[in-house]
Amino acid sequence: MIYSIFSHDDMEQMKAIGIIEEQVISQIKLFKKKISYLKLNRPCTIGDGIRVIPEDEIKELILHHQEAASRGRLLKFVPASGAASRMFKSLLQFKDINQKIDRDDIVKKTGDNEQAEDILFFTDRIRKFAFFDDLKSLMSASGLDIDTQLGKGQFKEIIHCLLTPQGLNYADLPKGLLKFHQYSNGSRTAFEEHLVEAADYLKDAQGLCRLHFTVSSEHKERFEGLLEEVRHRYEKNYNARFQVDFSLQKRYTDTIAVDLYNQPFREKDGKLLFRPGGHGALIENLNDLKRDIVYIKNIDNVAPDRLKGQTFLWKKILAGYLIEFQKEVFTYLKRLEEGELEKRFLDEVMEFARDRLVLLSSNSYQHMSAIKKREFLLSKLHRPLRVCGMVKNQGEPGGGPFWVEDEDGTLSLQIVESAQVDPKSSKQQAIFASATHFNPVDIVCGVRDYKGNPFNLRNYMDTNAVFISRKSKEGRNLKALELPGLWNGAMANWITLFVEVPVITFNPVKTLNDLLREEHQPQ
Repeated sequence: MIYSIFSHDDMEQMKAIGIIEEQVISQIKLFKKKISYLKLNRPCTIGDGIRVIPEDEIKELILHHQEAASRGRLLKFVPASGAASRMFKSLLQFKDINQKIDRDDIVKKTGDNEQAEDILFFTDRIRKFAFFDDLKSLMSASGLDIDTQLGKGQFKEIIHCLLTPQGLNYADLPKGLLKFHQYSNGSRTAFEEHLVEAADYLKDAQGLCRLHFTVSSEHKERFEGLLEEVRHRYEKNYNARFQVDFSLQKRYTDTIAVDLYNQPFREKDGKLLFRPGGHGALIENLNDLKRDIVYIKNIDNVAPDRLKGQTFLWKKILAGYLIEFQKEVFTYLKRLEEGELEKRFLDEVMEFARDRLVLLSSNSYQHMSAIKKREFLLSKLHRPLRVCGMVKNQGEPGGGPFWVEDEDGTLSLQIVESAQVDPKSSKQQAIFASATHFNPVDIVCGVRDYKGNPFNLRNYMDTNAVFISRKSKEGRNLKALELPGLWNGAMANWITLFVEVPVITFNPVKTLNDLLREEHQPQ
């Protein structure tokens, strides 16, 4: 064996996590391989990979959604484990309670210091945040008056109370537990906004709404506590019942870290360093659910009530669109599996796959025998199906919809992130930059086959679509491995459809000051 450096203690450590030696070795080999970038053919555009739903089809699609919702086929899956620390990047430089934070000093740094400008923008508008009353009360309990501090331009205690465990501890909490929106009767966290959404488009005939949140182990109890605190109020207000489950990212999806020479990175006590494998690891959580139709939406993409109407409408349209196509795919699969080989039928299925599901065959398809054509069509149609909403590109950081060329020349629809594109290829970078649309993570998934059996979603991943990043630990450099992203490599081999959705349905909160945008403020 090439790697004979694992001791008995190493093997026991792997066993405790649920990882076998072969997994670790294969991960180390990925660090040594030349990075494999996707080959972009062109961006998806309206009429070329992205469909605009005609007005006259919407009513029918909503009926499909209503039927599925009534039967309890729907569930919403929300990745919610990430800490909100990135939101507070500008403030965190002042987390040290002994550091002086005065307006005059910060003003001097503005002009060429974006973080200083962020802090002034925050403090000048701090009363507009949904958490302001909580912050004010906590400071008051400590004998501090926030209005006095603001008047004097002294921000040290304000920022300390907002970020640290002695106050709201917002820097260490996940976004789902932060208060996002103000209402006349109080404020709501992002988690609560997802409950309100669910009451509109997930409710079954008995009023039950099914949601699943992936959370971190240290915050699971707080999510459960918040749910019990607010459940009765929202169930009463929206005539609904909530079935909410939580899961943790699997430890066995952690990945080995290596040093800059691609040798296993060891901590000071000699133990191997395993790191969380990124949100792509959540394909395991999704797979465990064995549900039917699943919405996927980011925890921070929520809107206040006054803007929810369009979100509700398009959630129904996307699910209806998936169900409509799913019915046609299932009909063809049933006949294919029964062995039908008549040329006219096979041509009809290929035309459907090409024109309706934008599945393009390889050049060799026309020369296949009828049996081979049937096998090809079965392999292409018997897969999980996803419909992905796409908004017009307005410069948000993230991925978008592209036609990607596989090794055999076959084209497929993929959501592509910048890290998947060769940075040294000006041609590939130009294609990526020319995207007209952006991925807001507004996805509806069909994860059962035509017989009602759940797909094993592990079988439809591109295991080579990994990300390698540089990190550090205790002052030492290392390389970290992230698994294929949840809606990138983890779903690379699904049937994929792109549909344009209105920009108003996309309201992300990536930085603290995003909460000051008009769409997150009261009317």
